[in-house]
Amino acid sequence: MLSVEQARGQILAALAPLGVETVGLEAALGRVLAEDLKARVTQPPSDLSAMDGYAVRAGDAAKAPVTLSVIGEAPAGGAYAGTVGPGQAVRIFTGGPVPAGADAVVIQEDTDRAGDQVTVKQSPKPRENVRDAGLDFRTNAVVLAKGRKLAARDISLAAAANRPWLQVGRRPRIAILATGDELVNPGDPIGPNQIVSSNGVGLSAFVRAHGGEPVNLGIAPDDAEALKVMAQGAAGADMLVTIGGASVGDHDLIQKVLGEVGLKVEFWKIAMKPGKPLMFGQFNGTPMLGLPGNPVSALVCALLYLGPAITKLQGGGETAPRQIRARLGAAVGPNNFREDYLRATLSVNAEGETVATAFPVQDSSMLGLLSRADGLIRRPPDAPAATAGDWVPVIPLD
Repeated sequence: MLSVEQARGQILAALAPLGVETVGLEAALGRVLAEDLKARVTQPPSDLSAMDGYAVRAGDAAKAPVTLSVIGEAPAGGAYAGTVGPGQAVRIFTGGPVPAGADAVVIQEDTDRAGDQVTVKQSPKPRENVRDAGLDFRTNAVVLAKGRKLAARDISLAAAANRPWLQVGRRPRIAILATGDELVNPGDPIGPNQIVSSNGVGLSAFVRAHGGEPVNLGIAPDDAEALKVMAQGAAGADMLVTIGGASVGDHDLIQKVLGEVGLKVEFWKIAMKPGKPLMFGQFNGTPMLGLPGNPVSALVCALLYLGPAITKLQGGGETAPRQIRARLGAAVGPNNFREDYLRATLSVNAEGETVATAFPVQDSSMLGLLSRADGLIRRPPDAPAATAGDWVPVIPLD
């Protein structure tokens, strides 16, 4: 069986970024930049005041207190056109351009104003409370790198750099096909020996949250011809994700049935839990990822493999789940040859360290535990028992 890293590496090696499209800033959240984004402006465009107060020559106020003549004002969005000379000051407001001749701003609280005279009570240092032109970035500087997945703060930065339109990777279309006679859609009548399917809607939400466009093909029954017909709905998609039917039971039809109509399996079975019966291959030229039918296993595998695949298809640079280090909140036993992912809560101890506490029961049928978990403790193959306080790697579920 392949390791998690080997399986993810093979999946990503089989994928290539899709095409590029142009979107407006309001549609760019969660998209992946397809170019280095360069600023079209300098920010700040000139020396600006960081505080309300008075623009002065620092040398004039080196021996406070000292009284200066107020010769004008510089509000945000306006400016004082003259030059500050010896013994002079200009009333200035946060964001106002620092006038020529001035090299410091004395905050309002450190002054007393009387008519056209202001007394500086605290000597400023040169450049104090002055935001230099280009402090944030300058024209043609790369403010966001190609391959970055755009967060809200990045959208704000792109706007500040005067870039209203962005080149981003196309959203991959991910076709999702659940399988099994035992499944019914949420809200539908539940027959004898049937359960409500959570995987289709859950994985559709996962795909959407990771920047893809889900295409839910529904639930295929355990019937060869029906499975063949429904799988054809993946035509035109960038990836097909099947759920269930990839194990070794008599009703696990994915490999056998789809193998008759174009499926070529590259690997099957991963040394991990939950999620051992994972499959990857090509279905008539479309990358195909076969996830386990167990809802917890399916979502854990989606985090480890489908999320990175969607990122790769968009041209993103980070193609492995983010991992942090945490202290164990409770002891865990030794691990076997399969890499284990334990659902856990995260907290912070008195030292400010992250603490991960695994739920005492880790049955993969318990979807409620995954919902309540904050992260997955990663236990390498053959890891020895660990005690409370030991450091462990954790994948946050944020």
